Amino acid sequence: MAAKTNRSNRTALVLLCLVLGLSWEAQARQIRYSVPEELEKGSFVGNISKDLGLEPRELAERGVRIVSRGRTQLFALNPRSGSLVTAGRIDREELCAQSAPCLVSFNILVEDRVKLFGIEIEVTDINDNAPKFQAENVDVKINENVAPGMRFPLLEAVDPDVGVNSLQSYQLSSNKHFSLAVQTHAYGVKYPELVLEHALDREEQAVHHLVLTALDGGDPLLSGTVLISVTVFDANDNAPVFTLPEYHVRVLENLPVGTQLLTVTATDRDEGANGEVTYSFRKSPDTQLLKFQLNKNTGEIKLSANLDYEETDFYELEIQAEDGGAYLAMAKVLITVEDVNDNSPEVTITSLFSPLMEDSPLGTVIALLNVHDPDSGQNGQVTCSISENLPFKLEKSIDSYYRLVTHRTLDREQVFSYNITVTATDGGNPPLLMETHFTLHVADINDNPPTFSHISYFTYILENNPRGASIFSVTAHDPDSHENAQVIYSLAEDTFQEAPLSSYISINSDTGVLYALRSFDYEQFRDLQIQVIATDSGDPPLSSNVSLSIFVLDQNDNTPEILYPALPTDGSTGVELAPRSAEPGYLVTKVVAVDRDSGQNAWLSYRLLKASEPGLFAVGLHTGEVRTARALLDRDALKQSLVVAVQDHGQPPLSATVTLTVAVADNIPDVLADLGSIRTPADPDDSDLTLYLVVAVAAVSCVFLAFVIVLLALRLRRWHASRLLQASGGGLVGVPASHFVGVDGVRAFLQTYSHEVSLTADSRESHVIFPQPNYADTLISQESCGKKDPLSLLDDSKLPVEDTPLVPVSSSFPLLLLRIIIGITFRFTA
Repeated sequence: MAAKTNRSNRTALVLLCLVLGLSWEAQARQIRYSVPEELEKGSFVGNISKDLGLEPRELAERGVRIVSRGRTQLFALNPRSGSLVTAGRIDREELCAQSAPCLVSFNILVEDRVKLFGIEIEVTDINDNAPKFQAENVDVKINENVAPGMRFPLLEAVDPDVGVNSLQSYQLSSNKHFSLAVQTHAYGVKYPELVLEHALDREEQAVHHLVLTALDGGDPLLSGTVLISVTVFDANDNAPVFTLPEYHVRVLENLPVGTQLLTVTATDRDEGANGEVTYSFRKSPDTQLLKFQLNKNTGEIKLSANLDYEETDFYELEIQAEDGGAYLAMAKVLITVEDVNDNSPEVTITSLFSPLMEDSPLGTVIALLNVHDPDSGQNGQVTCSISENLPFKLEKSIDSYYRLVTHRTLDREQVFSYNITVTATDGGNPPLLMETHFTLHVADINDNPPTFSHISYFTYILENNPRGASIFSVTAHDPDSHENAQVIYSLAEDTFQEAPLSSYISINSDTGVLYALRSFDYEQFRDLQIQVIATDSGDPPLSSNVSLSIFVLDQNDNTPEILYPALPTDGSTGVELAPRSAEPGYLVTKVVAVDRDSGQNAWLSYRLLKASEPGLFAVGLHTGEVRTARALLDRDALKQSLVVAVQDHGQPPLSATVTLTVAVADNIPDVLADLGSIRTPADPDDSDLTLYLVVAVAAVSCVFLAFVIVLLALRLRRWHASRLLQASGGGLVGVPASHFVGVDGVRAFLQTYSHEVSLTADSRESHVIFPQPNYADTLISQESCGKKDPLSLLDDSKLPVEDTPLVPVSSSFPLLLLRIIIGITFRFTA
């Protein structure tokens, strides 16, 4: 039950605050205090925190302060107690002179709410001033023939206090000739008059001394005195008389110095010296006397200093006319100053909230302005305006305050600061205006991601680059400022060839420069795709990415690789067969090579580097074909050695060489005979072995002849079948796929020949190849080139069987057996 009551009380309190707030927005209420003058500094004036509905500690938190202009600050805020105190000694007479009541007005600003509260403090009078005469002695001159009842004006006393504390009465010291009468002016000022009660006799007493006392009504009672000396003269029985008791004149405040305002005139019916009238100011504050000049003989009053309506708009002057005798006359001159539009309005920036966040909502207060024009009436009515192309507008607040608020959405990337000019114009004719300039800075928020200048990038890099080499540089621009525009570069996580992308490429997070972490190989990969991410340092960070394609360019870093003839693993040299009956242009063999590079780095050319018989053989420049250049002669050696060089077109070019051994013979016996003739002499210890070898050769020769006959029969049969096929219109339908050799995607068409037997000719491991009569061309596969003959031997001292390259033409068993036998025979004869 108590909780419900508390909730209802809180609800009622919130509603009450809302109602009070709305009523305060509708009409600013005035907070009034009263304080006596002459209090010590720091004296309590009022509980301002209570009247504002705030706790004392909230005064500093909410930025509560006094705003006023044009005068010394008389009051201050005590943030600890939440009270309004005096800022120094206050003199009501200095502040308000004779005005009553004496009111001091200013405003209190609650800065976080941007609210103003009007404060009005009445300063009450205390009796701190005694009545005072302007002179300590007054001389009064009276003719002895003056009849009783004649009145003589005296100087009145001045008491700057007001009310009961001001001047209340006068007293005259006792005597038998004079009494005191007190008169009151129309505007309420009391002045004394000396009344002659009994006729004077100069011969009896020439001078009378009197004391005039002025009293106020304060508590305690204060007074002031003046000594009056009455001098008795002989007969001058007419006093001067002014044409008017009061003179009124209205002047503009901008009259030039020296302008004649008016002339006062007093006449005296006496003659001679008693009728000569002189004029003088009877009494006036010194500041007023400095503004005007009185001609004592003519009564002309001129302007001796500039007038200022905003300083004083009314002057009251007392003019005294005195004849040559003892008579005086008084008149008042009332001068009213009229305002002219001579002051431009002023604009004061009370509060400025700069910089302003660019995402501030519409209606956000930017500045609080105070306008002031010291002129009056229409001349002091001020209107304010700003340029229409700005995203702001002015709103009227209480009194003479304006609020500058946002009217449209701000964007720092378009305009980062505004130079605002507030123009204040008064209602005068002609109107005067004043411009106030200030700058509003727009604070940045992270609302723009980094952007690259291109949608994608690509670059090239030569292979075999050094590690750490700079590849490329990307740049992203962020239109935000400070940390929101600080871009950090990184690479998207990815893998390439089953390895992290970060092991290939790195990027400088500050500059966006990319570096290679390893040396690239064109033969391994030719392009690399990566994603570069640019992230700013805002909160939260924003990012964007761009694709970068890195293309690897080929370098001539691979020498040509010779596929055929393949070098045996035992160090022997392959032997090719050329019949002595071969005609010029006979195709002996073909050198086949490839280059792992690309482009012109892989364009190969062949040339004969060295030959044991110059001019006997020639090599095709682009085909690598080794052909006879002339007919073979009987004098040509059985064994011909050729060195063929293969060179690419790179810069610089790279090359490889291969040594070919060509055996020149028409038939196998010739080959064996020639091989036997070139055989080295046998060691005496090997005589038994030689006998065995001769027997083996004879046996093999017989077997060989049998197989040759079988082979010739098979060849004739095949030749006969091909002739029948040609006669029937048939032809070569296609070439088996095994005739192509592929190295890294390069297929070499190998044109070669029917080779059946592989022999080792001598200790230098020459490779002997026997031709067939039809010289048929055959495609040789890389795999066949790579195979080794299991019966070939390393040298004379080593007998284990190793592989020797064979070039198969047919898979028939007789041919295979023949090759094995001839190979064994060739080894032993060697």
